Amino acid sequence: MDDEMQDMDVSIEADGSEELGGSEDELEAEESRAESKLAKLRKELEQARKEKQENLDGWQRAKADYVNALKRFEEEKKAALEMGALKAAKAFLPAIDSFERAKQSSELPEGFAGIVKQLEDAVGKLGLEQFGKVGDQFDPMLHEALGQDPVISAKEDDKVTAVLETGWKTGEQVVRPAKVRVSHFEG
Repeated sequence: MDDEMQDMDVSIEADGSEELGGSEDELEAEESRAESKLAKLRKELEQARKEKQENLDGWQRAKADYVNALKRFEEEKKAALEMGALKAAKAFLPAIDSFERAKQSSELPEGFAGIVKQLEDAVGKLGLEQFGKVGDQFDPMLHEALGQDPVISAKEDDKVTAVLETGWKTGEQVVRPAKVRVSHFEG
């Protein structure tokens, strides 16, 4: 290490000394070359900084795109699962309707009550709930009116008077509207 220090001292002395034969023109030329080399290095450094910033910006955009893609994939997966559950539930609805009609007419054979309960539980696990009862306020978003029944009071107007087929929904989404008859007041 002492040898290196001595070499540096010598080279410093040699660079700064005019006695070693360096003329003023040669020194100015050397200084000019050093300044141009310094300018070139500064330019390269500035270019490297710009490239670093561009790479950082690109990486950040790519990361944001990746996070957004993950969110979108999760939403699509959830929507696909919901769609599958709805399709499965829709396949069960006619069987449940048949069992309901049989129950109401007392034609349901013994032993079938357990099957009805299993079907109802399966539909419940799929997130479906039944709606549409006599006395409900008619809602065109939930009910499909298949007829009208006259009433004598305005208070009874637009009420469900008969449920021909119950409706089903999951959350706020209607899977099948309830088919009903609606009261109508003519005053």
